[in-house]
Amino acid sequence: MPGLTPRAIRRLYDVIGEGKGVYEVSVQAYMVELYLDNLIDLFWKLDNPRDRGEGPKLEIKKDDKGLVVIKGITLRDCPTAESVLEYFDAGNAVRHTSATAMNATSSRSHLVFALLINSFNKQTKKTATGKLSMIDLAGSERVAKTGATADRLREATAINKSLSALGNVISALSTNASFVPYRDNKLTQLMSDSLGGNAKTLMFVNFSPVDYNAEETQSSLVYASRVKLITNSAEKQQETAEIQRLKRIIATLKSGGAAPEAEAIGGEEDDGGSTPAAAGAGGEAGADGMDEALFYERQALALAEGGEAPG
Repeated sequence: MPGLTPRAIRRLYDVIGEGKGVYEVSVQAYMVELYLDNLIDLFWKLDNPRDRGEGPKLEIKKDDKGLVVIKGITLRDCPTAESVLEYFDAGNAVRHTSATAMNATSSRSHLVFALLINSFNKQTKKTATGKLSMIDLAGSERVAKTGATADRLREATAINKSLSALGNVISALSTNASFVPYRDNKLTQLMSDSLGGNAKTLMFVNFSPVDYNAEETQSSLVYASRVKLITNSAEKQQETAEIQRLKRIIATLKSGGAAPEAEAIGGEEDDGGSTPAAAGAGGEAGADGMDEALFYERQALALAEGGEAPG
C-alpha cells in the first residue's frame, strides 16, 4: 500500500485535473535535508553525482507572504504526479542513512520535500499560491540503546538538539506565548511556515509498542499531545493580476532595471474588474491602512522617480 507522501501527491494532481477548465496550475519541487546542522540540496546532489561536497551554501529566508524560501535551492518543474514521485524516490536515495544497533537504515538527517503551487483562476484573474511540505523528522535517540559512536554520535547529538528546539517551538505555540523561538535551530526555521500562522498542519508521531521502549513511547505521546493544542487559522493566499503586475515592476526597479512609464504604473483595474483585496495577516498593507494595490503602486512610483519605496 502506498505511503502518505505518494498518496498526498496523487491526490494533489487529481484536484488539479478536476479544475483544469478554470485554473492554470504550475508545481515546482525542492528537496533538502538537514544533516549535522547543515542544509544539503538533494537535487543538487543528483545533478552532481561525482562531487563529494555538500553543494552550494543555502540560506533560509521568508517571502512577503510569510512562506519559507531557501536561497540557492534547486527547483524542479513537476507537470505530473509521476514526475514528482520520481524526484522524491531519487532524492531519498541520496539522503544520509547509516546503521545503528536499533535500525539498519537509520535516517541521520531531517528531510523536507516541498511542493510550491501557483494556481491562476482564468475567470477572476487572481493567482493563489500555496506550499505543501512533507517533512520526515529523524527520531530522537538514546545513545545507550543505539550504540552510537564517532560519526553516529555526532549525528545523534545534532538530531536530538534540533528536536529539542522543535519541542520548544511547539510548547510556545501551544501556550500562545508572545515569543516563538523559531530562530534557535535551522529545523525550526525550515518548519516555521508549517507550524504557525497561516498553516494547516498534520503531524504523525511514531512510537513502539514494545515495553523495552516504554519511556520513549511515553515521551512521544506527550510530544503529540502538545502539538494538538496548537491552533492556526489557514487562509487562502491570493493576489489580483494588478498586484502581481506592480510587484514585477517593483522587483525590476529594485534590481536596477529601466523605470516604466508613469502611466504603466498608474492604477488600472485587473481584467476581472475586481477590487484589490485588503492586506491580510503579515502586514502587506501600509501603516495608514491603504489597500494592497495602492500600497504597491506607491512603492513603484517612488522607485520610478528615483526615491525610496515607502515602508
